[in-house]
Amino acid sequence: MTAAGGTGATIAERWREVRARVDAACRAASRDPDEVTLIAVSKTHPASAVREAAAAGATDFGENYAQELAAKRGELPELRWHFIGRLQRNKAKLVAGHVVLVHAVDSLDLAAELGKRAAAVQSMLLAVNIAGETTKGGVSEADAPALARAVAGTANVRLDGLMTMPPPGDDPRRHFDALRALRDRLAADLGPLPVLSMGMSGDFEAAIACGATHVRIGTAIFGERPRVE
Repeated sequence: MTAAGGTGATIAERWREVRARVDAACRAASRDPDEVTLIAVSKTHPASAVREAAAAGATDFGENYAQELAAKRGELPELRWHFIGRLQRNKAKLVAGHVVLVHAVDSLDLAAELGKRAAAVQSMLLAVNIAGETTKGGVSEADAPALARAVAGTANVRLDGLMTMPPPGDDPRRHFDALRALRDRLAADLGPLPVLSMGMSGDFEAAIACGATHVRIGTAIFGERPRVE
């Protein structure tokens, strides 16, 4: 069993603890725990760590880098993979059709490339820079409706909702509430957008209270990312 983050806890123990916290947050918000998908973010961690989390019950895993995703998916094709990072168009072929959900589409060109490369309809989310941070990618709240309409009309893709990441040190709830309100406005125009991907290791309980359907948890499960020498 692998110790995570140098604390003595194993990855399996950490995953079970996080799963229990997700379930408790759902109950506190009068929600069914089955409504929330827990994505174990395994970027830069080895396939052996993914196997340990999967053995403990994890089913959904998130990767930020296309080539790393391809390598791990090749070793563990039975798992449900999500792509949660920023994606360059020239790497779309490594992702399209190989993941259940692309979380961070921020341009029509990228959506079209994913649709072109996927053998079946590719599910995706718009990445919304809800706080308007200049250091982050994602479409602005003001530009999201036009992009959502364009993506919804793109061949071989399905727009299923929105994702965001609030600024560190800020109250995440106001950003989560803003994303949910934006989703509701878009859904009134475009039809159902069931997915809200928001919440990470430090704020997932607040995200669940605000309506998150997918939470992306890395450090709390796998510990600190390995250092690259």
